[in-house]
Amino acid sequence: MSGHSKWSTIKRKKGKADAERGRLFGKIIRSISVAARHGSDPETNADLRNAIQLARENNMPNENIERAIKKGTGELDGVSYEEVIYEGYGPGGVAVLAEVVTDNRNRTVSEIRRIFSKNGGNLGSTGCVAWIFTKMAYFSFDRDKVNQDKILDLALEVEVDDIEIDEKNIEVTLATSEFEKFKKLLEENQVEYSLAEITMVPQSTVELDGKKAEQMLNLMEQLEEHDDVQNVYANFNIDDKIMEELTAG
Repeated sequence: MSGHSKWSTIKRKKGKADAERGRLFGKIIRSISVAARHGSDPETNADLRNAIQLARENNMPNENIERAIKKGTGELDGVSYEEVIYEGYGPGGVAVLAEVVTDNRNRTVSEIRRIFSKNGGNLGSTGCVAWIFTKMAYFSFDRDKVNQDKILDLALEVEVDDIEIDEKNIEVTLATSEFEKFKKLLEENQVEYSLAEITMVPQSTVELDGKKAEQMLNLMEQLEEHDDVQNVYANFNIDDKIMEELTAG
């Protein structure tokens, strides 16, 4: 399991603590509002559908979801947000891409630049690392909790880009257009996944250890904790044992 993929799993577990501080709800509301600009019907707006699903997974009240949609469509007055992508480099030359929703671009870019700088990285220009990533659907499974053959059989019913299997996990990567179909197949066959998301998959990875690994995880965590940051992607790989030691507690 790649370092970045494992970070995604750790990030999701950390989400409960974020929700207690109200941070996660704020991020989700922004995501719903921005997605709703392109249509208020989740059946025809995949971004909105995914944002609503995330809201429900985190027990957000329906009235909050509906209010966020109405703000996005202009039915309710509210803060005007814009979507921005920031690109840069982490320790060891790791490519980092952050998806941001902000109501003050100047404030946000200053804060993001500061986070990069204090963790051994630097903010780059538009397009400097985006070419390394491809938007894909990603599923991860705990090998101890699933039937491996069943997953491989279901994967034959969709157009899979890649399947990786190690001692602990099964990872399936496929086109974003296949996300809903594969997810529905898994649910219909009662196959439990540990992570299912639309993500940015890197073409190559950078191996990190020691101080650079620690700096990289600090960079990821601080970017994730920023109120305006919706998603962060990076092409680092850290050995599982080192990752577990650095993220313990």
